[in-house]
Formats: sequence, C-alpha cells, structure tokens
Amino acid sequence: MNVLFLSPSWPPEMNGYVQGLARVGATVLGVGDGPRGGLPKGTHEALAAYLRVPAILDEDDVVARIEQAMPRPPDRVEALWEPVMGLAARLRERWGLPGLDVATTRRFRDKPTMNRLVEAAGLATPPGGRATTVAEVRSLVDQLGLPVVLKPVAGAGSADTFRVHDAASLEAALPRLAHVPEVAVEAFVTGPEYTYETLSIAGVPVLRSVCRYWPNTLEARQKEWISPIIHAYRSPPAEAAGGVALGDAVLSTLGMQTGLTHMEWFLSAGQAVFGEVAARPPGARMVDLMNVAGDIDLFEAWARAVVHGEAPEHTERPYSAAIVFKRARGQGRIQRIDGLTEFLAKHGRWVASVDLLPIGAPRRDWRATFLSDGHLIVRHPDDETTLQMAMEAAATIHLSAG
Repeated sequence: MNVLFLSPSWPPEMNGYVQGLARVGATVLGVGDGPRGGLPKGTHEALAAYLRVPAILDEDDVVARIEQAMPRPPDRVEALWEPVMGLAARLRERWGLPGLDVATTRRFRDKPTMNRLVEAAGLATPPGGRATTVAEVRSLVDQLGLPVVLKPVAGAGSADTFRVHDAASLEAALPRLAHVPEVAVEAFVTGPEYTYETLSIAGVPVLRSVCRYWPNTLEARQKEWISPIIHAYRSPPAEAAGGVALGDAVLSTLGMQTGLTHMEWFLSAGQAVFGEVAARPPGARMVDLMNVAGDIDLFEAWARAVVHGEAPEHTERPYSAAIVFKRARGQGRIQRIDGLTEFLAKHGRWVASVDLLPIGAPRRDWRATFLSDGHLIVRHPDDETTLQMAMEAAATIHLSAG
C-alpha cells in the first residue's frame, strides 16, 4: 500500500507514525516544507520518496505540486497534524480515496459546528457561538452570561484559550485574540476535566483510554508555579463511564472512520459534558504516556489499523501512568535541578522516563508550550499509587533558572 503522509516530521511525534507505517509494510511518501536532509534518520529511511514544497500550509500550491510529481494517486492520504488535515481531506476527495472527507474533517475542527451537531444528537454540551469581531464577542458574552471561555474556532489544545469571569478579564483577553480570525465563545463548564482517546477502525473504537488533567488545563495555563499532571487510568473510575459513552456517541455523530481520536470532557454535577474532539492523536506527550501505560506501540498500532484494518491484540492496560510537566523557577538558563536524585532513589523502579532540560539550557516559554521545561513519566499497577507519585514529583522536584 502506498501512503502519502503530510508533514512527516513536524510536530516531532509525526516521525513515530511515519516509521510505524514503514514497519507494517507500507510504502510511505512524504510531503513537507523542510529539507529531506534535515529529517531524523529513522524517518529518512522510512520514506520511499519525499517531496519538498515551499509551504505545507499553502494548500492550492501543495495540491498542484503533488499532482505534478505523482503519476498516479496513492492508496491513502494521512495527516495527523491538525493544520494539514484539511489539505489531506481535499486530496482524498480529489482522488476518491478512503478516509475523512472535507465536510467530516471540518466537523472535527470547527468547534461551534461540532458543538451544534453534538447538541442536536441530544448530548450534553455547553451553549455558545462564533464571533469574527469584538462586537460579536461582546454580544455573545452578554447572551451567555459570565463566566465564559474564548478560544479559536479551529485550534489545537488549550493555546489561545481564556476564561473570562468579569469585565476586566474580557478586556485583557480580547487583544490576545486579535490574531485569531474566528473565536468560539462558550459558557464555562465547572468540574474536573478528563480526556477520552480511541483508536478506531471503520468508526468502531478498538482501543480506549481515559485520562484526567490535574488541574484543569485552563488553570494550568494561567499559573506558572503549577506542575501540570496528566493521569492515564488503568481502571477508570465509575464516574468516567458517562464520558466514554459520550465519546462513543460523539464519534458516531461526527462520522469518525479509521484513526486516533482525542476528546476532552468535564464531569459537571455528575454529568459528562462535551468539551471538544479531534480526529487526531493527542499532544502533550500523551501518546507516549499511553504507550507506557499499555506496554504498547500506538504509532505502529495506528499504522496497522490504517494499512491492514487490524486492531491491537492486547488492549487491557497493565499499568496506570502519569506525566508531570515541570516549569523552572526564575528566568534564563537552567542552573540546577533539586529533588530528582531523591525521587529516583525512592521510586526509581516506577519511573518510566525523565526528560528535563539539562543544566545550561535556556528556559522555554511556559505560556507557549504545555511541555514546559521538561517532564517525567511514572507508572504503577495501581491508579492511586501512580497519582500520588506524580503529585510527589510535582511538589518535590524543582528546576531553577538564572
């Protein structure tokens, strides 16, 4: 099978999917705007051919260059980076290939549209609307009442997302959204925030995952001192069953086919309430987290589902796992790391990976990346023990910059 993969090395986790395709026997053809010589060695070797284009987000130009370079269409077109998913859908429609078409892709990317369809299906979702001007934002805020959430209509993760609880926070958020062409305005939902991931084949989930954010992502985005945690359950709590049922219904409503999905939802007053969903894998190293929890290679499992329509043999998790993101104190370059040696001495057998910025490295902008200044992953067969280890790492391991 010939698989055309868009943006094979950006973001960096795309390399895993490209290499997974090659391992399951696909002939992988890459299209990107970086030089082939700059690709990681494993990705360079996994690609049978590579077309470099001036700008991968210039859809019309990319379509024309691909058609000029390829004598006949591939068997599939795959894209897992959200900004190029629309381009992939256009190519599938143009060539009559399987996978999400343009309309379905838009349903998974346009937040007000997905909310409207989810609500029409009788599923719980926050009220809201879309705005292209400051006046329209203010009008929706007046209609919905405070608090509300402002976020891009077509965005990924919690970037450019703001909780507005009073007039001052509204005035502070509006200039920071000036670069966003269209904004979704939604009523703010209270309650803990969870995720629901699937690997689906022909619209049927064959592998499921439930995670919880500690704390909710908006709070984690607003307070620098927080070390955000994402906890992947081995055995999700009983109250998560509503989120799983909600997620399955959402995927059916929006028309998911084969691939990885990522949904965020809230447990509000005992009810699972829809947040948003994407027909792509989660970011923030969550696929690595899921791999650690399940002793699985989801990069290859995804590729096997796409190429051969095969589900993983084992879907029960042997572990619970949690990832802890660390933010350094101070500005400048990392000067020291405290508490790590002691933590490893105490919990070393349960630490799956440590990837903190080294001494001398410049701090990252914590507002721009959820990955912050590095992370570590812990795992244990028991959910509560895993979470307590993660909380301990958040409280006792410190990076200092200066």
